[in-house]
Amino acid sequence: MPDSPSPASPYEVLGVPTGASMEDLRRAYRRRLRETHPDTGGEAVEFHAVQVAWRLIGTPDDRASFDASFTRTSTTAPSASTPQASWADFAAAPDDFSRRQPEPAPTARSYGHPGGWNRQEYFELMREWVGRGSQLQHPYDAGLVRSAPREIRHLLADAIAEEDTARTLSQLDIAYTVWHDVHTDLPGPGPDQKLDHIVLGPTGLFAFLSEDWGGALQIRKGEIVSDMLSLGERPMNSLGKRVRSLARSARVKFSALGVIVPDGSTADSLAAVGREKGIPTVIIQKSRLAEFVEMGMAGETRLSADDLFAARDRLQQVIRFI
Repeated sequence: MPDSPSPASPYEVLGVPTGASMEDLRRAYRRRLRETHPDTGGEAVEFHAVQVAWRLIGTPDDRASFDASFTRTSTTAPSASTPQASWADFAAAPDDFSRRQPEPAPTARSYGHPGGWNRQEYFELMREWVGRGSQLQHPYDAGLVRSAPREIRHLLADAIAEEDTARTLSQLDIAYTVWHDVHTDLPGPGPDQKLDHIVLGPTGLFAFLSEDWGGALQIRKGEIVSDMLSLGERPMNSLGKRVRSLARSARVKFSALGVIVPDGSTADSLAAVGREKGIPTVIIQKSRLAEFVEMGMAGETRLSADDLFAARDRLQQVIRFI
């Protein structure tokens, strides 16, 4: 039998029947993302088709709209004056269809103020450096920032990095929950007390630091090293300590720990660093972050719906913001 000239429907792209539950749709979407991703041997065209299919039927409202308006068969013959839309129409003109969509798909729930602690500390140190009693009218003036001590510049760079990460994480789908600037109850200065980002979703529970040291980074003996780091600074070890404090109080297990860095600052855009008390650690360039979270850590078991809800409840009960 020759192939059908009609393009596959979103249900066919995801490999589920039209009567599948929303949970089955979500599982199928994640599975098809892994199967079609170019980095895992898939085809870019198929990977794009999976994302398009999810945009069309990934929420109950979008699905209802698609089912009502875009069918491959109909029991009612269209009238000559009222042409009927089809999935083929969308495949031919996806941009035109996307403009007709009433609402975007719901995205991840986010809590906290990303970069807030760093910006506050930046202002305080900048005022002190400029001089007490002096007016700081333009704290982000490029010349002023460049002339400031490295410690102050680094605070601002990290605040911007955290805000960039938050924007990326906010585009994850509604199955994910994100917390920013979380207090860990560890003693010490603010940076040592906080976790920049915690992400919980079907692919696992992740803790991240967003960093911009302004130079090239390397991995050596399970740690990030660079001339740009402060003397004695051990980012992965510090991240591990912060995570253990929260994991104990919330009774949760983290799937991976990561440091997010600017694109081009490491030889590989995504690299394993080692382990901190048995938890895998990675360094991730920011353009690979969403992909890493959506794919999950290789070899880690995905969370069931019950495990996901239980972990979210325990985290919500103990998380405080710095």
